[in-house]
Amino acid sequence: MSHENTAADPTRRTVLKASLLAGGGLALDALIPLPAAVLDAMERKTVAPAQLSAFVSIAPDGTVTIVSKNPEIGQGVKTSLPMMVADELDCDWSQVRIAQADVDQKRYGEQSAGGSTATPKNWLPMRQTGAAARAMLVQAAAMRWHVDAGELSTAKGRIFHRATGRSVSYGKVASLAATLAPPDLETVPLKQPGQFTIIGRPLVGIDSARIVEGKPIFGIDTRLPGMLYAVYEVAPAHGGRLVKADIEAARLSLGVKHVVPIIGNGDADTGLADGVAIVASNWWLANQARSKLAVDWDLSAAKGHSSSVYRAKADAAMAAGAGTDLRRDGEPEAQLASSAKRISARYDYPFIAHATIEPQNCTARYQEGRLEIWAPSQTPQRGLETLHNALGIAPDAVTLHLRRAGGGFGRRLMNDYMVQVAAIAKAVPGVPVQLIWSREDDIRRDYYRPGGWHSFEAGIGANGDLVAFSDHFVTFGDGKTPARAAGFNVAMPPAGLIQHLHYSQTMLPTVVTTGALRAPGSNALCFASQSFLDEVALAAGTDLPQLMLSLLGERREIAAPDNRAPSFDTGRARDVVERVLQTSRWTQRPTERGRAKGFAFYFSHRGYFAEVVEASVSSADVTVHKVWVAGDVGSQIVNPMGAENQVRGAVIDGLAQALTGQAIEFIDGAVQQSNFHDFPLARIPMTPEIEIAWVKSDKPPTGLGEPALPPVIPALTNAIFAATGTRIRSLPVRLRTT
Repeated sequence: MSHENTAADPTRRTVLKASLLAGGGLALDALIPLPAAVLDAMERKTVAPAQLSAFVSIAPDGTVTIVSKNPEIGQGVKTSLPMMVADELDCDWSQVRIAQADVDQKRYGEQSAGGSTATPKNWLPMRQTGAAARAMLVQAAAMRWHVDAGELSTAKGRIFHRATGRSVSYGKVASLAATLAPPDLETVPLKQPGQFTIIGRPLVGIDSARIVEGKPIFGIDTRLPGMLYAVYEVAPAHGGRLVKADIEAARLSLGVKHVVPIIGNGDADTGLADGVAIVASNWWLANQARSKLAVDWDLSAAKGHSSSVYRAKADAAMAAGAGTDLRRDGEPEAQLASSAKRISARYDYPFIAHATIEPQNCTARYQEGRLEIWAPSQTPQRGLETLHNALGIAPDAVTLHLRRAGGGFGRRLMNDYMVQVAAIAKAVPGVPVQLIWSREDDIRRDYYRPGGWHSFEAGIGANGDLVAFSDHFVTFGDGKTPARAAGFNVAMPPAGLIQHLHYSQTMLPTVVTTGALRAPGSNALCFASQSFLDEVALAAGTDLPQLMLSLLGERREIAAPDNRAPSFDTGRARDVVERVLQTSRWTQRPTERGRAKGFAFYFSHRGYFAEVVEASVSSADVTVHKVWVAGDVGSQIVNPMGAENQVRGAVIDGLAQALTGQAIEFIDGAVQQSNFHDFPLARIPMTPEIEIAWVKSDKPPTGLGEPALPPVIPALTNAIFAATGTRIRSLPVRLRTT
């Protein structure tokens, strides 16, 4: 056994509370304070200290119930977090039951899903709670047998006294354990990795069988007695406001019960856009009645917010100069001017919709001043704040039930669907209402991954070294603050790896709502920077992996400029680069004409990933044959099956963004795409063979739902260049000529 320190403020100690279950058994509640500086997953800003929590109960029959407090959006936390508790508890996984918690900040602390933070935040607290429960059960057995607790051992939910051959199940001593004082979590011994019996095992997701069987576990499956269904018609362009609405024809339509015009507050953060709600006996009838609405919208705010206008403004901004400084190291201009070779290129990428398979939905009932909600949200506690700000409903007047989400990818960090259904339910009190967005609604009302433009320049010395680097980034914002998820990472390689570097930024105004997409920021910045560095490597007479290894240099940690984000460990980066070169047999290049390999590396969300893509191009069609992935997410993979699923999903997502034609275009604020025919998702035939190699380090485990995605896109575009000589500087990939 070993002790691990949480490095938390010693004045804010974990509080354990033991109690007797109704009918007998042990209930253990743990409230665990986080360190004072917590990096917010979506906005990258320091927020107030938060609490984690773990809730474990052991019934007399030995059943172990572990509360899953965080939203489950497909990332697997409903399985992996309880695995941490169960392993240290030393129970039998077959006796574990998982209960989804409702939203209750006082009881459960922080409840969210985003930023690949669940594993790093919970790794110690969850294990410590399981170990504490085990210690109490062992102490109870020792008291029962009048022996020293040190003489006892545990396995699969039983306690053993080897000297006498006695054993007892956890359930038999749980009630006695409930009367004991909980131990100090800082002193509870934890297992060594070699002692794990559940952590590290590939376990099927706790809900997988129910999903395959079509059981109603998603938000859209919510059913309540007397429930009505709603659609919410908003302006056809972002930023539009309601002027007047003729609702009579829609109100008289078959099955329609209510038609409610709703005036929002013009704040995109609340998600309460002006609109007209149609409430009917079923969703189809509500949606059909839409065509009978006659609505006058004020679309003046969206005038000129078109993709072509944005591109022209970006071109003008890059031609005008470097913009506002974000980071300046050394003397980049002088070094560029004196370098032996100087190259430049521009890269860009489009707005992208999330297009979750389950469209946005939420169910609510407002009655006697109280609101009850069933929501598939990634940030339900923020949803409570939004409801208060938009509708004046106090958080303590809301009961919020978490439902499993059919995909999140950052879309459900925003709670617009929650505030919309609350406004509708408040207008028709006493009746449960389910709001469901159509696919067209979902694609046209997203908080999109914002587009961006990069103007790169690099200086190469006489010996082939990269001596200077600059990037002028054109993005969206109000001139002072970037739009949501439109910011720049000043630690983007090669920052911190060369002496002379300049990053600058220009912002364009937009009425379009933007937000985080899986691996926010990194999913786009990696494509642009690693693709251009591939150009740099070619100009320097080497290849990208060798250039990266040269830049990484000796093993060391480079602190983030803001001292809040994780430091960059060049040794861990080297290890994944070298590993993927080995597994992909990088030096053995395909001999077939039009077929080649491409490489890319990135560090994001505390994960180090290097990837190689082998692809071929024939008649302007790209086929990805295989992707090799090497990743370092710390010392332990909690659930190998879930981990591999996350990596494979990330690779497929990235390839889809590059190859399927995913792009959102605007004309005067109106989205031109509407459904999967013009915003296509990945299809099974395009899925390549994916080989995954884990590089274990001595660091605590981190999340991996996001960091595996960014490198696959530039690895693909670099492979296309190696195969064809055509450099892909704009996404999505378009090779076909007319």
